[in-house]
Amino acid sequence: MQIATLIIDDEPLARQRLENLVTDIPEINLLASCKTGKDAIKKIEALEPDLVFLDIQMKDMTGFNVLEQIDAKKTPLVIFVTAYDEYALKAFDYYAFDYLLKPFKDERFFQSAQKAIDVLKHDNHSLFEKKIEGLLQLMQEPKNEIKAIYKNKLPIKTGNKIYFIVTDEIKYVTASGYYAEIHTNEKKHLLRESLTNLMNGLNHSDFIRIHRSTIINLKHIAELISSNYGEVDVKMVDGELFRISKGYKKEFIQKIGI
Repeated sequence: MQIATLIIDDEPLARQRLENLVTDIPEINLLASCKTGKDAIKKIEALEPDLVFLDIQMKDMTGFNVLEQIDAKKTPLVIFVTAYDEYALKAFDYYAFDYLLKPFKDERFFQSAQKAIDVLKHDNHSLFEKKIEGLLQLMQEPKNEIKAIYKNKLPIKTGNKIYFIVTDEIKYVTASGYYAEIHTNEKKHLLRESLTNLMNGLNHSDFIRIHRSTIINLKHIAELISSNYGEVDVKMVDGELFRISKGYKKEFIQKIGI
């Protein structure tokens, strides 16, 4: 039996490594590799794979977004590939079939793949389908372990490493060309990411966009300064000053209740 498989990871080196590992398993037939969530959805629906290695954090969407949006006749068996820390993965122990925590060893990959092959050979992954449904439902809840970690730690990719910034430490984020500058008390992080995508990964109770090029953390506001012309500036605790643009002013005023 050949296991039709897809690899979904936006990191070229990580994707290539998965491809190399998969080719060493005779039972697996690699149909395609995807570098975006959007492409992954199309290929899952068109190719209907038996098994998917799915990166959780991608540039255009999360792996959870992919699972929520696919409209396929059958649900593939999913092995999550993730850089989440151990605490965030506690819920995965119950809801996920299996996951590979980056950086993982080859032996760990082969164990996970063999586990999936055994399940698929016996046509017994209905339990996993129920687990996926439970995981997606969990992600929709306003207070749960995975979502809390996802909103409280922002993953930053640097070379072949991914580290996490505690979002409470982020003072503001500004656009700089194709990059976002993430400012914390200690340093500035440069990330090739849109502010729109970053907002999707931040806790909206703490963060708000006040300009097409600025996101601020409400916890780091020192004061608001109004002019005679109805313009409002935000002064942050470090003294940095930002203008609230007209398009975002109403939402900002409603959010802080003034």
